[in-house]
Order: sequence, then structure tokens, then C-alpha cells
Amino acid sequence: MISDEQVKKLFLKRSLGMNINECADQVNMCGKTASKYLKAKQLPSQLKKHHTWRTRKDPFAEIWPEVLSFLDDNQGFEAKFLFDFFQRCYIGKFQDGQLRTFQRKIRQWKATEGSGKEVCFEQIHYPGRLAESDFTDMNKLKITINGVLFNHKLYHFVLTYSNWETGTICFSESYETLAFGFQNAVRELGAVPLQHRTDCLSAAVNNLHDNDLFTKNYKELMKHYKVIPQKTNPASPNENGDVEQSHYRLLKIIKQWLLLRGSNDFRSRKEYELFLKKIFEQRNAGRTEKLKEEYKILQSLPKRRLDDWQEFTVRVTKFSTIRIKHKVYSVHSRLIREKIKILLFPEYLKIKYGHKIIDKIPRLCGKKGAFIQYRHIIDSLVRKPGAFEDYKYKEEMFPTTNFRIVYDILTTTQKKKGTKIYLQILQLASKENETLVEKALINMLDSGKEIKYSKIQEFVKFKSNETFEYDNNIPEINLNVFDELLTAGVF
Repeated sequence: MISDEQVKKLFLKRSLGMNINECADQVNMCGKTASKYLKAKQLPSQLKKHHTWRTRKDPFAEIWPEVLSFLDDNQGFEAKFLFDFFQRCYIGKFQDGQLRTFQRKIRQWKATEGSGKEVCFEQIHYPGRLAESDFTDMNKLKITINGVLFNHKLYHFVLTYSNWETGTICFSESYETLAFGFQNAVRELGAVPLQHRTDCLSAAVNNLHDNDLFTKNYKELMKHYKVIPQKTNPASPNENGDVEQSHYRLLKIIKQWLLLRGSNDFRSRKEYELFLKKIFEQRNAGRTEKLKEEYKILQSLPKRRLDDWQEFTVRVTKFSTIRIKHKVYSVHSRLIREKIKILLFPEYLKIKYGHKIIDKIPRLCGKKGAFIQYRHIIDSLVRKPGAFEDYKYKEEMFPTTNFRIVYDILTTTQKKKGTKIYLQILQLASKENETLVEKALINMLDSGKEIKYSKIQEFVKFKSNETFEYDNNIPEINLNVFDELLTAGVF
């Protein structure tokens, strides 16, 4: 096959005055072919006719009008789904190996005759003007703390001009988490942007149960920092494009560092937080020049943080429970029918009665709707053991798997009396030491002995009274050693 380079050399040789046969010999071409290209004065690629005809019959020509009827109604149909559909309609007519041909035909039709796609418009970013933030799910990384899966999210904050970024571990998309994460970010940055944009935060609004209240709280937070608040439109992540793109890149680099580290497991949450902090520091190291430009425009921080918690006043029900943001929590039975104040933080609740904080409870996240502590209600259950069988939150009354196993054994071997014994064991755990009670239960389960409340009580009492001998003999300190060090000029 004659190439364009051969013909170019042919033209050059001929322009130097060489005859056709000599030119043809030097470019490895016969005289007749050389004459053709010299006469045409075009390269082989220019003379090549475009392939406009089919080399084989279109296998989907017969059904194509039917395919178009689907696509005209809704272009959201995927080619794979339509191919499977027509395979079922025309059994044996289409083979699996023809899928790629069908997908290519659909793609070509959409590109030449389909409706237009949504366009993204590249924006100009200005230093110090805008920061974006959003939540991203970190569960794909499968992080574990001491072998236990650590389900969490990350509040992610990004300056759109320099792409300086930071993040805060969190467990829900709530206003409290937004306030906590935003304030952590600007305190770390040491300054505040002119504007802050977040998405519409439907999850946070749903948790708050009141869109107007969420907007009011968000505006107050931004007002405290003298920042103009912005929110994207619903289902429009492209309006928060910088932070959305940063999510993708951040998760990608974290995966790489986890591979280099050789493990997804961390000894503590603190160790994991330091791991993330180092990644942010490394990513921000290449953004210092643009960040300097940002600092010329960024505003100064206010002296104090705004409270990143909300206060609620609720009355404790006769069930010794309260309801906060669709979640149920137990409180001590002595508070039944009393009005109490709840200080709702991103990860916990503080119970306030009068002017005193009397309890601190972990905040529920996700689908779980109740957090009932047996210590709050066990005294009443011991007096009313019959209520335990159909108690709505019965499953919350088993602190560990061993307690559940003991309950099943007792109710199987001793029927209704077994429930009463179990509740007495639970009461002992609440008043003495849950760990020691469980240890006694494990000993009985391992040895196959009958589970007796009196034996558990004796074990706990004995272990609680155990004394340890300490060596109280402290050797006398020789002060001459310090004199020698001073003389030698060590200090």
C-alpha cells in the first residue's frame, strides 16, 4: 500500500527535475503508479473514497421502527434493557454477541437525532469569594476501628479558587453537623470567605422537620460569620460542582493511601482522624500560592464560635421516654411527666433539668429509631415483670449477646419465673457492675452450671471486694547524683 510519505517524497524528487522512472525507483514505486499520483497531484489519503455503504446487512433493520417508538417516548431507556426486551419478543432472532452492535446503533441515533443533553457551564472563580461544602458517604472505604465497621460521613469544605479543603467526620446530615463542620473549617483556615454555598440539604431539613427553621438557623450561622449564604436548587449537584468533584478525588486518593498503608483498620477514631488530616495537608501543600491570593480577600474570624447545638424543651412521657427529631430516647424514670431541656449536639444529647446537666446520651443516626437504656427503667420492670414479654423496646434490654442467651435459657427452663430472674440480674448489673455480672454469666454458660441469681450476686460481691497488694516501699533518693550532674555542667 502506497503511503502519503512515499508520495510526498515522489513530489519532492520530481520538483528537483528527476524523470518519473528515477523518482519511482527511489520511493519504491512503479512508474505507472508514480504517474497516477503526479497527474492527480493528491496524496493517497486524499484520493481515498469514504466508506458510506454497509458491508453486511443490518440485523436490527426490521425492528428499528419499534425501537424508535420506545426512544421517541423516553430517551432514558438503556440499550441493554431494550436489547433484552426484544430478545424476549423475538426468541432466537438475536444473539448475546449482537449487544454491542445494538448499543452502538442506539448511541449513534442519540448523537445524531436524539434530544440535546444538559450543558455544564464552566465558571470563573475569584479569590476569597466563595466556599462550597457538602456531605459525602465514606462507607465505601470500609473503614474499621479495632475491627468494627465505622459507618460515617464526612463534612467536606472547599474554597473554589484555590481548592483548599478540609473535612470533619460526622454521622448525619443535620443542621448541627453543618454548623459544627463549617466552624471547624473556618477556624482551621483562620479566615472566612465572602460567600458560602451548600446544597439544599433535604436530609437536614427532614431531620429538622421544618424547612423554614432550617433556613433561619442557617442564615443566623452565616450572619454570625458575616458570610452571604447560598443554597443550590433541589437535585442540582452541578451547582455545587467544585466540592462534588473534590469528593471524587478525595475518596480516590484516600483509597490509594489505604492501599499503601496496607490496612483499613485503625486503633482508634483519633488515629483515623490524624490519617485524614495528613491527607488534607498533603493535598493543600500544592495550593499555597493561590491560597495567599485568597487571604488578601478573606474576612477575619469573629472572636467566638456560634453554638453548634439546638435546644428543645420536652415533657417526659409516662413511658420514661422523650422524642427528638423522630428518634426515641429513654431518660431516668424519676423525670416522668417533668419538663426537661435537651441540648442537641451533632453526636450526642445533653439532658438538662433546672440549671444542671444530669445526663449525656449518644445521638441516634440512620434508621434506628430508639435508644433505651435499661438502667433508666429496670426498677419498674422488676416490680412489673409481666410487662417485659411484649415490651415495645424489649430488644434494648439485652446489653450484650450473653445477656440475651441467659434470658433465652431462663425462659426456656423456668418459664415465667425465668423472666423475673433475668430482670433481677439486669438490675444487679445496673446497680453494681455490668462487666462483672457478664463475667459471672460467661462462667456459668461455659461450665454448664444452672444460672442462679444468688451465685451471680456472690461472684460480683467477691470480685468487688478483691484487694490488691501494692509495694509501698519507695527507695531513698540519693541527692548527690544531682550535685554531680550540676558540677559536670549537664544543666
